Amino acid sequence: MTTEALAQRIDAALPQTQCTRCGYPDCAAYARSVAEGQAAINRCPPGGDEGIARLAALTGRPRLPLDPACGSEGPLRLARIDETWCIGCTLCIKACPVDCIVGAPKVMHTVVADQCTGCELCLPACPVDCIELVTPEPQRSAWDAWSAPQAEQARERYAFHRLRVERDARENEARLAAKAQAKLADLANQTRLTDPAAVERKRAVIEAALARARARRSG
Repeated sequence: MTTEALAQRIDAALPQTQCTRCGYPDCAAYARSVAEGQAAINRCPPGGDEGIARLAALTGRPRLPLDPACGSEGPLRLARIDETWCIGCTLCIKACPVDCIVGAPKVMHTVVADQCTGCELCLPACPVDCIELVTPEPQRSAWDAWSAPQAEQARERYAFHRLRVERDARENEARLAAKAQAKLADLANQTRLTDPAAVERKRAVIEAALARARARRSG
């Protein structure tokens, strides 16, 4: 089996919460690292002991206890926003990897519980600490509290989230580029007859700023 094929099978065995507790930016990145032999199989708290058993079977490695540095196995905890304290900053919306928080700037937000993966990434993003975690079924943990259909839904929503973020970045870059070009044209009209060199200097500054923005986005 190729490394890529193994990575896909490992990714399919993960809960797709995209919580980053494993130390990787998403489940797919962790799966690739495990397939390449760079990451241990015991770094996924949402998968718990059963998840480790799944990865052990796929990789042929021995089962290990969950790495405590990544967290502990426990019941699924869902985010809930206290709407009386929400200021509508949208930071939690940006932090959610599966787009399960709805709202608008300066309008209270709410979490769609059926779509929440319990990743907890919205908690540190909230500047007023109005998000709490609730446990719908305390007696069930890891894969006992999380189904394969839920994992697949989370995978699809995360894929859409990434496409949306990339699209928004491209559109924002296009808007900035259009504004920069308009500014350059305005500068050219203002100084064309008096100081052409000034236009070139300002053009270089604007184009360098655009290049840095593109580099940051690609990086």
